[in-house]
Amino acid sequence: MAIKVGDKAPDFTLQSQAGDSVTLSSFQGQKAVVLYFYPKDDTPGCTTESCTFRDSFQDFQELGAEVIGISSDSPDSHQAFASKYSLPFTLVSDAGSAVRKAYGVPATLGLLPGRVTYVIDKTGTVKHMFNSQFNPKKHVEEALGVLKGLG
Repeated sequence: MAIKVGDKAPDFTLQSQAGDSVTLSSFQGQKAVVLYFYPKDDTPGCTTESCTFRDSFQDFQELGAEVIGISSDSPDSHQAFASKYSLPFTLVSDAGSAVRKAYGVPATLGLLPGRVTYVIDKTGTVKHMFNSQFNPKKHVEEALGVLKGLG
C-alpha cells in the first residue's frame, strides 16, 4: 500500500554515511523533511538528482527543511558518493529495502528501484510526493515549490 498525500510518514531509523542513526520522527515539531528515494549511488540519474539537491541545499535550509537521500547502498558507498560530489546532506542506507517497501515506492519497469520524493511537514504528514525516474532535476523543483507553499 503506497503512502499518499495526507498520510503520516512511516517512521524509520537507518544508518547514515557518517555512521549515525537517523530517525525520521526526530525532526517532528522542528523541521520539514524532504525524503528522496533514489536507485543507486554514483549512477547518472542519481548523481544528477543528488547534485541538484546539493546546488539548492541553501534554499532548503532557508525554508527550514532537512534533506535526506535514501537508497539500498551501504553507508560506506554513501560516504564515498557524498564525498565525491560534496553532498552536504544526509544519505541513509535502506539495505533490505524495508523503508522503500513501507512507503510503497514502486519499481520502474518492474526492475529499477523507484525514484520518489516526499515532502513531509513538521507534524510528520506527507504534503507532497513526486514520482519520476527519468526527470531527476524535477524532484528538487517540486520539493522547493511545496516547501514555499508551507510557509
